[in-house]
Amino acid sequence: MLATKSVTGSFAGIIHGLTTSNLTEELIRRSKRMILDTLGVGLIGTTTNVFHKALQYSKIYSTDVSSTVWGQPDLRLPPLYASFVNGVAVHSMDFDDTWHPATHPSGAVLPSLIALSETLPSHHQKSGLDFLLAFNVGIEVQGRLMHFSNEASNIPKRFHPPAVVGTMGSAAASSKFLGLDQIQCREALAIAASYSGAPMANAGTQTKPLHIGNAGRHGLEAACFAFLGLEGNKQILDLESGFGAFYNDYNPQALPSLESYNWLLEKQDVAIKRFPAHLGMHWVADAACAVRKHIAGENEPLPIDNIQNIVLKIPDVKYVSRPIPNSEHEARHSFQFNACTALLDGVVSIQSFSDQNISRPELQKILNKIEIVHPSDNQPNFEKLYSEVSVTMTNGATFTERCNTFYGHWRKPLSNEDLAKKFRSNALTVLSEDRVEGIVETVNKLEDLPDCSVLCSFLSQATGKKDQSNKI
Repeated sequence: MLATKSVTGSFAGIIHGLTTSNLTEELIRRSKRMILDTLGVGLIGTTTNVFHKALQYSKIYSTDVSSTVWGQPDLRLPPLYASFVNGVAVHSMDFDDTWHPATHPSGAVLPSLIALSETLPSHHQKSGLDFLLAFNVGIEVQGRLMHFSNEASNIPKRFHPPAVVGTMGSAAASSKFLGLDQIQCREALAIAASYSGAPMANAGTQTKPLHIGNAGRHGLEAACFAFLGLEGNKQILDLESGFGAFYNDYNPQALPSLESYNWLLEKQDVAIKRFPAHLGMHWVADAACAVRKHIAGENEPLPIDNIQNIVLKIPDVKYVSRPIPNSEHEARHSFQFNACTALLDGVVSIQSFSDQNISRPELQKILNKIEIVHPSDNQPNFEKLYSEVSVTMTNGATFTERCNTFYGHWRKPLSNEDLAKKFRSNALTVLSEDRVEGIVETVNKLEDLPDCSVLCSFLSQATGKKDQSNKI
């Protein structure tokens, strides 16, 4: 039995020791919502340019063992590269879930598990409960690692969290799904730590989605290396020179025992996005939509020439303050763009980020009226931030609205009906209706399935149907 006195040993013990009997009803409910949403954003993500670049590269690899590429007809890749391209698809539009402390938890874990589920021999078949357990182990490890740093609670400045904790979560989930022993689980974490990291400078570019794809692929690869006997530092999570290298205030603690274990996802739900942009954009969009109602009717154009100026009170986060975005990826990371789009159109949707909408003259005109204010009480933290939008008209009238919690935030979660609506709208862009409904039914009864790989049978049929409406 591996000693668990070290932090690293306690993580290995929890990864190896948790069983399906530890899953609770609420944990299963929340994780199934995350799985359905992630499949949907991944499927629509297969329509993006960055996905096709990743796919074109990955096609150079082939093995006898292969896994499904989501939304593609009769196209399979080695499991590592199926995980990679599907993970890229999940984050290609910044439409995937967000947790607190700040990360995108599902995209680094789900593609690896789906890729693995197709490759196991029939006598090692995994049930839906096994799948849910491995998924939640991967989510849990990410959350526990982020709780070792107060810095991790804020919107990141230096590195993209999924490229760090997501890699560790994928390694943990893959290790659990593959049935690695406790020592191998420890080694998988050590190996994964050497794969971790990506700078925030690539936010707002086509490279950012690679962070999620690489996190899933590298975590899975770390588990495979551990299975083969590769070794790393046995105290990787204990050391300042180990996982502590990523945080200035790293303070690791051993995990609770199996007998008294409680899951973080039960305490802290995720946010599920209504439109494809950085999570902070949802506050400013909702505030701007509320202001618009004071200025123009639902079907009336915004009287741009009657607007004197627009003041946005937002947290000081440099990488999402982009006065004049020049691409869809920059627009998804721009408080200014999302506020002005909401004012012009009364909604922010998938279509908002098209080149046509980004370059329209009326948007450029209103962007020039923006003034940014960073109140000292508006913290760069998804639990605490707010957005306030004030529009002053040429006649002197000023209209102000503030959003403290948007619809989709964990304090105000999407209803099951609206989550399913989002999934169907996304998935129908590349799958036939019967496949889409097959995924919904399979995820809904996932805990009852004797073979979780049945989910893969619904993910690969492409159609010509394109329905990108996604307004909740």
